[in-house]
Amino acid sequence: MSKSIEELFQIKYPIVQAGMVWCSGWRLASAVSNGGGLGLIGAGSMHPEVVREHIQKCKAATPNAFGVNVPLLYPGIDAIMKIIVDEGVKIVFTSAGNPATWTGYLKDRGFTVVHVVSSTKFAIKSEQAGVDAIVAEGFEAGGHNGREETTTLCLIPLVRDAVRLPLLAAGGIGSGRAMLAAEALGADGVQVGTRFAASVESSAHENFKNKLVGLHEGDTILTMKKLTPVRLIKNKFYEQMAEAETKGASADELRKLLGKGRAKLGIFEGDLENGELEIGQIASAINEIKPAAAILNEIMSEYQMAKKELLEGKHKGMRGGF
Repeated sequence: MSKSIEELFQIKYPIVQAGMVWCSGWRLASAVSNGGGLGLIGAGSMHPEVVREHIQKCKAATPNAFGVNVPLLYPGIDAIMKIIVDEGVKIVFTSAGNPATWTGYLKDRGFTVVHVVSSTKFAIKSEQAGVDAIVAEGFEAGGHNGREETTTLCLIPLVRDAVRLPLLAAGGIGSGRAMLAAEALGADGVQVGTRFAASVESSAHENFKNKLVGLHEGDTILTMKKLTPVRLIKNKFYEQMAEAETKGASADELRKLLGKGRAKLGIFEGDLENGELEIGQIASAINEIKPAAAILNEIMSEYQMAKKELLEGKHKGMRGGF
């Protein structure tokens, strides 16, 4: 029998904080781990030595388990992996790349490896590569997204039927009710990104956090499909990118328009017009910036209450709106 998420990571709650670029530094990761979940340092926005600094500060800030998320599409992966091994962080989440590339290397050194996928095809490849668990991330998620555009509601049961590994649901998960729904679909736990981006400990700029909690339905959209699909908040940069795409711009032209450091400009430096503002659809349901521990407790309390109400409703023969 597969280990539970709590056993696999030695955590209290089956909740993982996503490794989001420019949001997931050591403060957020340690706060989530101290609160009973699994915090992740987002290495995608860090140079190798910055990764080392955040790992060391996270070690000092929490006695609990934490991990590092490494998007494989970024440069400098060799150096980052060496630092992770040297620093002895035993949990690594990989994403945006081939799971076979680094899983064997990490497993040979005693690491727990989790890979993020957006399709059943890559879930199967991840299991074959020897990972310990899978994150299945639906179309609703922020940041880089799958080309298949499969929603979480469809993706989780498909992946659950395809693999036997512990499964974390991601994409549109920001509440206890969503966590319960993910469990009903076959997930063993959840990975939460956007809700933690709007936390006190998130390293995102206050401008970005305040923008996030003011969003409404339809204020985010998947774009840059000729490059790597990414869900963005609509702003001046998005409009420029969308116009270029409509006019048939090539991938090279879109890459030139994107330039370098666009996500840092928006998320970390707070330029809400010219920056690349990556966030998930669930942002429209978030209206308050809270400490990470309070977010964890809120999710778990709502999950337990929703589960109780569902069981009581079934016991009384009630079937909600169905």
